[in-house]
Amino acid sequence: MRCPWAGTDPLSIRYHDDEWGVPLHDDRRLFEFLVLEGAQAGLSWITILRKRPAYRAAFARFDPRAVAAFDRRDVRRLLADAGIVRNRAKIDAAIDNAKTLLAVRDEHGSFDRFIWSFTDGRPVVNRWRRQGDVPAETDVSRAMSKALRLRGFRFVGPTICYAFMQAVGMVNDHLVTCHRHRQLR
Repeated sequence: MRCPWAGTDPLSIRYHDDEWGVPLHDDRRLFEFLVLEGAQAGLSWITILRKRPAYRAAFARFDPRAVAAFDRRDVRRLLADAGIVRNRAKIDAAIDNAKTLLAVRDEHGSFDRFIWSFTDGRPVVNRWRRQGDVPAETDVSRAMSKALRLRGFRFVGPTICYAFMQAVGMVNDHLVTCHRHRQLR
């Protein structure tokens, strides 16, 4: 049995079974999820999953150094790319967030070290029984959001931060009835 949000779409099921909630400690992958979670604001996650290959191509495979160097020409290219969400604010935020991530990396040694400090470097294992029990945000995601915004990150509200935490395995929010909950414990 798996979490009900995975639905029946094979792409969503694969994401649920192989990626969601698996602890990530790679700055490039963490940046990818930061961009994708921000892009998802106001949209469904399956929409973003379907656009993910185009995002990887458009955003230099989420290399923060490359994205931080994007200029006006790159912004025009991204705004014309039908494969991604063509929202100027989200595109600008992704580029600015790459620059800010590099500053955080310089300050803390890695973005990974900084971001995982919010959970003391290990996943929080929750024991939700129903999808309706899973919160949209927590005290930790609110603290993360505040810290990120103070550093200049954008599209990092508490709900986006919590979805990011779930995606990168900072929290295990698979329902206890889901086969992945036990595997990731």
